Amino acid sequence: MSTKQKTIKSTVSLSGVGLHTGEKCTITLKPAEENHGYVFKRIDLDGEPTIKADADLVIDTSRGTTLEQNGARVHTTEHLLAAAYGSEIDNLLIELDGPEIPIMDGSSTSFLKSIQDAGIVDQNAEKNYFEITENLTYEDLDRKTEMLAVPQDEFRLTVMVDYNSKILGTQHAHMYHLGEFKSEISNCRTFVFLRELEFLAKNNLIKGGDLDNAIVLVDTVLPQEKLDELAELLNKPKVEVKGVGVLNNVDLHFQNEPARHKLLDIVGDLALVGRPIKGHILAARPGHKGNVDFAKIIKAEIKKREKAAPKFDLTKEPIHDINDIEKILPHRYPFLLVDKIIELSETHVVGVKNVTMNEQFFQGHFPGAPVMPGVLLIEAMAQTGGILALNTVPDPENYLTYFLKIDKVKFKRKVIPGDTLIFKLDLTEPIRRGICNMSAKAYVGDQLVAEGELMAQIVKEKKDE
Repeated sequence: MSTKQKTIKSTVSLSGVGLHTGEKCTITLKPAEENHGYVFKRIDLDGEPTIKADADLVIDTSRGTTLEQNGARVHTTEHLLAAAYGSEIDNLLIELDGPEIPIMDGSSTSFLKSIQDAGIVDQNAEKNYFEITENLTYEDLDRKTEMLAVPQDEFRLTVMVDYNSKILGTQHAHMYHLGEFKSEISNCRTFVFLRELEFLAKNNLIKGGDLDNAIVLVDTVLPQEKLDELAELLNKPKVEVKGVGVLNNVDLHFQNEPARHKLLDIVGDLALVGRPIKGHILAARPGHKGNVDFAKIIKAEIKKREKAAPKFDLTKEPIHDINDIEKILPHRYPFLLVDKIIELSETHVVGVKNVTMNEQFFQGHFPGAPVMPGVLLIEAMAQTGGILALNTVPDPENYLTYFLKIDKVKFKRKVIPGDTLIFKLDLTEPIRRGICNMSAKAYVGDQLVAEGELMAQIVKEKKDE
């Protein structure tokens, strides 16, 4: 899979009716900038409020996924979001002039075709994958839903459905990678049991339902008078059942099309995590509620991981020891504040400093209760970042790095003698014209002790011999 974020090349529109509201709606897909994500905009409402595709904003999962934000709602988001996610689109603005995404034929086909017609373009930013590193589980005893996420180097789905029905029975579906979404999953339509239609119709749902946008499964033959009543509820001239099977003898795209559609729904609902996923999701008897609940579990794991200290191996051979560092940085005692470098790539660096009572500043900074000054924490992070910056030039001994800006610095806990500081700095954008923008974090053990955003400039300047 591509590691670059993607959006569409051009604007594209399509129209249809909402499955449950029955209201006509035109949606317009527009390109969006990097790290924008999926955002809906209700252009038919005052102020044109936006609604992020976010699991935390889901307010209803009955027969579809409904989001609400800024006083506006958007219904039945899953098929469109599945098409976007299945196309590896990361950033998309979705304008709509009604409350519900059109149902079209009950699958993702129309949305996928619109995305392909618009074209797909790589962006500069890297995809921000969430990688499943340990098992995540979910269970809903009432609905008999079970979901499990296990480590996998790409996005994979396995689904089992069992509706205790003689016509549907137990079905399985799988998608080994996103490349299979278009040919194996996208055209699988939503489905409903004939026995459910009366309840749905009488509860103001499926107002836009049609035999052309859903598969109706018949596992119980109903008398003709009941069928006539359903036809009237659905504003159809006639509903025909020729026995147990599929209403009006609709041809299935796949023998297990219902299970594949449930897989499609999972793709669309997990798009609400907000990040592409690397992992294998296994789901038994899934539904929108379970999908969204599981998306929230994944989001909670992301937040937990973002707060946790990264795991570093302090016992491995350093990439640069103190002697190497002195050849790269101009600083000397008592102002050299990095002891070794244990990780170094084109975009990040990890440095280590052992804090001891022998530091000169402890003689005057709270001598009875020694605390490492915050400004020196910033300086130590900057020196570590300097090694990352100078790693981009062939003769780092002829360059210096100067601060241009320090922003959003926070100190979380004091650093005292005996602590081992670990500094991790990441480029937030490519280095251009010698300007380095970095996010900086300092840890002691598993605790974040300081963080900030640093900007520095690499300047060629022959140092004194």
